[in-house]
Amino acid sequence: MAMTLPPMSGDHRPKLGRNITVLAAASFFTDVASEMIHPLLPVFLSTVLGTSVAALGVIEGMAESVSSLLRIPAGWWSDKTRRRKPFVVIGYAIAAVARPLIGLAQGAGQVLAIRLTDRFGKGVRTAPRDALIAESVAPSQRGYAYGFHRAADSAGAVVGPLIAWVVLSAGWVELRTLFLFAVIPGAISVALVGLFVRERVAEPVVEVVATEAPPRRQPAPLVSLGTPFWRFLVAIFLFTLGASTDAFLLLRASQLGVPTAVLPILWAALHLVKTSSTAIGGALSDRYGRRPLILGGWMVYAATYLGFALASTAWQAWALFLVYGLYFGLTEGSERAMIADLVPAASRGTAFGWFNAAVGLGALPASALFGVVWQGYGPPAAFVMGASFAVVAALYLVLAVPVISSNATQDARSAR
Repeated sequence: MAMTLPPMSGDHRPKLGRNITVLAAASFFTDVASEMIHPLLPVFLSTVLGTSVAALGVIEGMAESVSSLLRIPAGWWSDKTRRRKPFVVIGYAIAAVARPLIGLAQGAGQVLAIRLTDRFGKGVRTAPRDALIAESVAPSQRGYAYGFHRAADSAGAVVGPLIAWVVLSAGWVELRTLFLFAVIPGAISVALVGLFVRERVAEPVVEVVATEAPPRRQPAPLVSLGTPFWRFLVAIFLFTLGASTDAFLLLRASQLGVPTAVLPILWAALHLVKTSSTAIGGALSDRYGRRPLILGGWMVYAATYLGFALASTAWQAWALFLVYGLYFGLTEGSERAMIADLVPAASRGTAFGWFNAAVGLGALPASALFGVVWQGYGPPAAFVMGASFAVVAALYLVLAVPVISSNATQDARSAR
């Protein structure tokens, strides 16, 4: 399920408790650290280290694949041990130590190793952390808790680039030193979780017994997911093959004349649009259906990529980045809600696991192929290719995946 911003509820908002507020603060500081580096990484690789565009695609694709694929076994292991906090602390610690080392890297191979380690930490912590959030509040407060956590995460994605912009614009430090400074907010996040988060095991024990009492053979959840789900997953995978890392957008913006010191501001603006539009997109999918919102988002993606292929000035890069944020708003909640609509309630965990796997498996070839086309045929050809995958995926979604009826959607919402 997509996490949305917490709803307003008059003067009677429920208290979220220490675990939620501490995990939100940890996520905020982690994103500050990450986003001090991420929008500047493409320029650092291409100008400081002299890395090829194809290598950039491989680095980012492998990093995101590792993060996505690790979430399934990490979540399963935390269920088996009924311990969440160790995974969360270790995951944050690995990323906090590895991420700033990019400031010391002397070649693409070292950057790859650092990025893989950073994303390994994210893969280890994400599913156990989300489970710990659910276990730390009453069921009636979980939506609010996830929304609060998501808001803090998005705030960090805005503050981090702004810090980088201020530091670089003032000329206080160079890129490498800025990357090293990212260790500070990363260390704060580890300390917060390690010192103030409490393990909650009582509720998971009850839920595991209730869920696993009827013994099920391994193939059963796969069969129960149904043909419409697998067709939708094919559509997601087709789209993902054209959804390369956003690092290429930053590199393209740099080519179009956006100064290096201003790239963090551009990145922060994208996150502001994402944050403000995701909740609206999810609500619209409840009212008008999932598929129209997903198709609209994929068309926005295709139009944005065509725009990057044709763009020639810096202001166009700014406009395209802002429009690109709407793609996330239209699809992030709608795609996950459609998965929940397509499968039985008892199989939703398995379905979301396959969803993450499909996205992860598509991330590496998508970015690698994009980089190869960019280097061999130029940026316009690469962006046209990405737009084409989005169009093909949209056509497959229309032709192969059924429209979910209002009754089915209502049943799904009632089950939730």
